[in-house]
Amino acid sequence: MNISRISSVRTVLRSTRRLASIPALALALSLAACGGTPLPSVEASNSASTAYHLGSGDELRITVFGDESLSGEHRIDGQGQITMPLIGRVEAADLTAEALKERLQARLAEYVHEPRVNVQVLTYRPVYIVGEVKTPGSYDYVDGMTVINAVAIAGGFTYRARQDRFVIERKATNQAVAAVPGTPLLPGDVVTVKERYF
Repeated sequence: MNISRISSVRTVLRSTRRLASIPALALALSLAACGGTPLPSVEASNSASTAYHLGSGDELRITVFGDESLSGEHRIDGQGQITMPLIGRVEAADLTAEALKERLQARLAEYVHEPRVNVQVLTYRPVYIVGEVKTPGSYDYVDGMTVINAVAIAGGFTYRARQDRFVIERKATNQAVAAVPGTPLLPGDVVTVKERYF
C-alpha cells in the first residue's frame, strides 16, 4: 500500500471518529441544558403498586360490625397513627386499607370474638401544585386526577410555563419523577410546573 493511500485511510478514520462522537456530544449538551441527570418517568419509577397507601391527613371511616361503640371516623395524624377505643393508637401510614383492616382485626381479637372490620377512605390528603401556575397551593385530591387536572384547578398555566413536561415529587416512593399532562396523580403528590427556556 503506498503512502498516499495510507494517508487517505487515516483521514477517513479520523472523520468517522469525529462523526461518531457527535451524538454523544449532543446527548451531553442536552443533559447539561436540563440541569444534569434526567429524571425517571412515572412509568419507569418502580411505582408499580397501584394499591393506595394511607398517609397522614387521610380521613377514614372504620366500621366494626356488631359494635357501634368501636366504629367511627378517624384522621391519620402527623405520626401516621389513628386512635381507637379499646385498643388505643394504631400505626396506619404506609399501609393499604386492606392491610390496616387486618391489623385492626388482629388487635381487636384480644378483646372481641372474631371481629369483622371495614376500612373506607373518606377524604384523601391533598395534592400540591407549585411553579408556573396562576394559583399555586394545595387542592383536594379527586379519584382519577391527572397533572393537567391539577393545573386547571390551580387556574391554568402562566405565560412562562412549560406545558409538556412536569416534575412530580411522589411521597409514596420518596422519589422525583418526570411526568406529562396525562400522568395520574396520587394523594400527597407535589407537582412542579417549570419555566420554559424560550
